[in-house]
Formats: sequence, C-alpha cells, structure tokens
Amino acid sequence: MIIELLASAGGNIASDLLERTSSTLRVQEIVRLSLAPAFLLAGIGAVMNVMMARLIWIAQRIDNLETRMADDRGSKGNRELARLRRRRRLAQRAVMLSTVAALTICVVIALLFVSAFITPQIGTLTAIAWILTMVFLISGLVNFAMETYVAASGQAKSGRDEGS
Repeated sequence: MIIELLASAGGNIASDLLERTSSTLRVQEIVRLSLAPAFLLAGIGAVMNVMMARLIWIAQRIDNLETRMADDRGSKGNRELARLRRRRRLAQRAVMLSTVAALTICVVIALLFVSAFITPQIGTLTAIAWILTMVFLISGLVNFAMETYVAASGQAKSGRDEGS
C-alpha cells in the first residue's frame, strides 16, 4: 500500500526505499544497535513503577492527613503535611522527568532505524537525543533520591518525637 503510494508519487523514491530496506544485514545491525536503548527503556519503566507507587502512597497519605486535620489543627500535623507535600512535588517531578527520558529514548530508537534508510547522516541528532535522555533520566533519579531522603529524614524525626 505505502510502496504503491510512493511509486505513484515517484518511482525513484519507492525503488530507493526498497533497495535500502532489502538488506537483511542492515536491518539486523539496526536491531542490534537499538537493543541497548530498548533495555534502557525497560529499566526506566521499572523505576517509574516504583516512583508511581510512592507517589500514590504520598497522595493517599496527604488525603488521610487532611481529613484527620479537619478536626484537629495540631502543629505536628502541619509539619507532616508540609513534608508530604514536598515529597509529592519531588516524586511528581521525578515521574515527569523519567517520562520525558522514556520519550527521548524512543526518539533515539526511531532515529537509529531512520538513519539506516536515509542518505543524510543524522548521527549528531541521535547523539543529542541520547544525551538528552541521560540528562532527563539523571534529573529524574536525583529528584527520586531527594524524595527518599526527605522521607527517611522525616521518619527519623518522627521516631525521635515519639520516643521523647
């Protein structure tokens, strides 16, 4: 269907596309090159699953605390609510940055495939997309680490408060 459309638009485009994609070795090489980004995509998905679980827990905890605080206006509840809101912002940012990293790694994979079938070299564009992926992923992981640090420091404080 697509080949027929290309053939009607210009016979050279369709025959050139068929010639470039007919090489099994070329396609195998591209699949091999795209495995590392594909595994990275799977890893990002696994980390995002953990991030989302934490984000959901934080949101539920905020809802429960706000409901409980409607009756009691204690300062301890306000401090905990402020810490939970900070954790939620960090977790949301971590999820968003990781999502952008997943999207850019998909762009890397697409660029790898496209680069095998076009004449202009787009290696620089592929490298830039890979670097952006790493920047977004590192930023997301830093936000996630900050969220876990805030959670751990809050647990240590609440443990000391209860022990007093």
